[in-house]
Amino acid sequence: MRPTFLTLACLGSLSAAAAMPALAAPEWTQPIKPFRIYGNTYYVGSRGLSAVLVTSPQGHVLVDATMPENASMVEANIRALGFRPSDVKAILNSHAHVDHAGAIAQVAHDTGATVYASALGAKSLALGGQDPDDPQYHPGKGYSQVLATVVGDGEHLKVGSVDIQARATPGHTPGSTSWTWRSCQDGKCVDIVYADSLTAITNGTYRYTDAPAHPHRVEDFRKSIATVAGLPCDILVTTHPDASDVLERAASGKLEDPGACKALAARAVKGLDEELAKEAAATR
Repeated sequence: MRPTFLTLACLGSLSAAAAMPALAAPEWTQPIKPFRIYGNTYYVGSRGLSAVLVTSPQGHVLVDATMPENASMVEANIRALGFRPSDVKAILNSHAHVDHAGAIAQVAHDTGATVYASALGAKSLALGGQDPDDPQYHPGKGYSQVLATVVGDGEHLKVGSVDIQARATPGHTPGSTSWTWRSCQDGKCVDIVYADSLTAITNGTYRYTDAPAHPHRVEDFRKSIATVAGLPCDILVTTHPDASDVLERAASGKLEDPGACKALAARAVKGLDEELAKEAAATR
């Protein structure tokens, strides 16, 4: 069963080079046992990079796919939970950096799934992550290109009983997107937020305060942080699990935390203000 409102995407060449980022952390490719987050929502990523599977009898949705070399790991994790990768019908992307999007081409090829992203996210995916508008743009740090179908802010993607909403959260990249849905278990339903990164990191030359192509970048970033703070949020999962202590909370059985999104946003405000202060100091 295909998603109900969007058309099938096409894959770019799988032969494009998929390079590791300059500072890839060892835990980004370290396998861990997949686990249930809540109801029909499962963690299938690595120790340092999140990938989430949301299931239904009619087909599944995968959110992010992590590093290029992790494609087989993600697929193995799906199988370990008793699901078939071939039943993944949609792959959603948070943002188009290699550590979250690098394996999408391979997993989409293996599963036949359609890939979805925001308009600017789709642009960057089609460039294999080599997008000069990215605050962290590093020439040569790309991956296999993917052509994604565009999802607008607030739109819903439906696969069977799965209903996931796109939430535009530009800042970390211009096309950054967070995703929200509800999962139910034992008669109780909770709101799950897969929050994209809200960290104001740059490549050392990009400046948020005077980027000529994006004069509203700081305003947009602050709006994104406020968006995440205001989401219904019983369980928070972040693109890097350590940003929300997902693995530790799962191990303790305390994944539910209605204050987690607000806490993440508060840290993001502090981080953005610190980056802007550094940019201001550099111009004095």
